[in-house]
Amino acid sequence: MVSNEKKVIAVFGATGNQGTGVVRALKADGQFNVRALSRDPGKYKGVADEVVAADLERPETLAEALKAAHGVFLVTNFWQEGNDEIKQAAAAIQAAKAAGVNHLIWSTLPNVEAISGGKFNLPQFTGKAKVDRIVRDAGFPRYTFVVPPAYYQNFSGPFGPQKQQDGSFGWVLPIDSTIRCFHMGDINELGDIVAGAFAHPEETRNGAYLPLVGDFLSFNDLLSALKQLGHKLSFTRVPREVYAGFFPGADALGETLAYYETYTYLGPGSHDDEIALANKVAGKTPTTFASWAQDNFRLKAATPA
Repeated sequence: MVSNEKKVIAVFGATGNQGTGVVRALKADGQFNVRALSRDPGKYKGVADEVVAADLERPETLAEALKAAHGVFLVTNFWQEGNDEIKQAAAAIQAAKAAGVNHLIWSTLPNVEAISGGKFNLPQFTGKAKVDRIVRDAGFPRYTFVVPPAYYQNFSGPFGPQKQQDGSFGWVLPIDSTIRCFHMGDINELGDIVAGAFAHPEETRNGAYLPLVGDFLSFNDLLSALKQLGHKLSFTRVPREVYAGFFPGADALGETLAYYETYTYLGPGSHDDEIALANKVAGKTPTTFASWAQDNFRLKAATPA
């Protein structure tokens, strides 16, 4: 098939953790032309077939960006200062519907407010979950939800082990390390699920939730995997109220970990069927933490400046 006859998939966040993997997986699959959407197209360095200007904060840019697109992968960034995720997503969904998009895939997360009856406040989760209804109500011929995991990358990066007073490395956290509560994965592999869902929409019903889960671990499991690779790491549990004073944002992280500990990352109940469907759609089993860590885990702070 000549490339310009292929249907177009437009990818929001094409330079971010999720979007980069989506573009790469779509290109590897080869069924579609891939349109990267970027606030600054001139700086785009990825492998997409084309790059088009689109800014979720400027809805007037979206109609042209989504013109003639068959599918759209939509993700918003809670951590970008000043973002209103629900407003941004709603504008993109409206523009996609107006453009005649056939299949919209939204990157969502569990509704922690509903799961916990308001006990836990995780706006970075619940805000995305509240967009799900907007997607459902929009009337797309096909729509799918993908659910990113707790990134393996975070356990080697911002959430990685810190240097302790005795010179060793480890974690000091307000969590019971024996409880299996982390649905984890290599975020680069989310694109395999997205590409598979676009390529084989008949494998999922509309509104299916497809979580990327390479492993379901306790913190002790995580430590054990790293120790087997030769890393000497410690874990110390501290009370949440003590942890809250450790650094700016520690209280919010403590709240997140308390939610995981109580309900797990994906929330209560079995998610086996959803995970199995996600893996079927992706056409592969995602990488386990131990396998990922063997190739990627580094004690960055261990190197003297």
